[in-house]
Amino acid sequence: MNTITMAYYINLFSPTTYETFTNSDKTISGFAENKRSIANGLRPGDKLICYVTKVSRWIGVIEINSSMYEDDKPIYYPVNDPFTLRFKIESTVWLPLEYSIPITDSKSWDHLSFTSGLPPGSNAWTMQVRSSLRKLKDEDGKYLEEIMRSQMISPVSYPLTEADLKKIRTNVTALQSTGAIDLTIPDGDETNIIPNQSSSRDSIKIQATLAEMGEKMGFKIWLPRADRQRVLEHWQAGENCLLDRLPLNYVNAVLKTIENIDVLWISRNMIIRAFEVEHTTSVYSGILRMADLLALQPNMNVKLHIVAPEERRDKVFQEITRPVFSFMEHGPLKNTCTYLSYENVITLAEDRHLGNLRHTVLDDYDESAEDS
Repeated sequence: MNTITMAYYINLFSPTTYETFTNSDKTISGFAENKRSIANGLRPGDKLICYVTKVSRWIGVIEINSSMYEDDKPIYYPVNDPFTLRFKIESTVWLPLEYSIPITDSKSWDHLSFTSGLPPGSNAWTMQVRSSLRKLKDEDGKYLEEIMRSQMISPVSYPLTEADLKKIRTNVTALQSTGAIDLTIPDGDETNIIPNQSSSRDSIKIQATLAEMGEKMGFKIWLPRADRQRVLEHWQAGENCLLDRLPLNYVNAVLKTIENIDVLWISRNMIIRAFEVEHTTSVYSGILRMADLLALQPNMNVKLHIVAPEERRDKVFQEITRPVFSFMEHGPLKNTCTYLSYENVITLAEDRHLGNLRHTVLDDYDESAEDS
């Protein structure tokens, strides 16, 4: 007779949803529709290890007390709450933000399988906490539950830094008749730095890697004409793989926008994936091009990705959630456009079975601002 044991999963909270849950009776938790397949597998007794984004802290432990059910009554947002896949829960640990445990503190960092041994400042661990309901190793879940229970009994203060407070201040929620939208309000102190030659070469290599990946998966590839010569120094395109013209039936304004996107994967005259690779430290230009594309062709059903180094992850999410990209006709850009790190592109490209994989494998490597 098989015994079903409990499992640990990550549960992400933004500063906004953390505050809302803190002020609730903490008996119900919910997830968005895109988590349905995993949520269906949760059972009473499973535990959610809670983590608040932006400030990167462990904040609590939630125990599942029911099977999944659906309910659209608002719990996190006052209108059109997207977290409609619900569970009855018990919040066994819930820490005030100033007593939550930073992931970079030695109490956490030195003992988890995905952080211990990493050098200070490394971002290699972020893949583990990029999406809710990602399963944790039992030993990691048990350890995190243990240190948070100890923190609840004998609290140690971890004051929020000015950088933490800044991230919280610039993360706000706007209410519309269609629902609540999380926004990032720029603080105006950013500087634009001219990219050095090394970063430019890196971006060209990533363009080449994405092109080669698409070719292995059986797609035709489009590259902007201005980039082709440099990209082809790193990628030997197969015969008839690199398109000389786009086989798309759009008006000129749309075609001109599409032609300048860094990498396109195309199948049967349809764009399957579109990639903007970071060329500048502002990140803004690539995101703007994606927004222009959707504004010109709002019914286009294409997977959009901003590709940038891991250290630029927060910057990408900050830009994607700007108000200008959050009140678009087709909906917030963050619902359509995701972040893909250079590091994950390289990892996936090295998979020797890549040619046998579907393009949806990228969904296991990209990150959404919704979960950031």
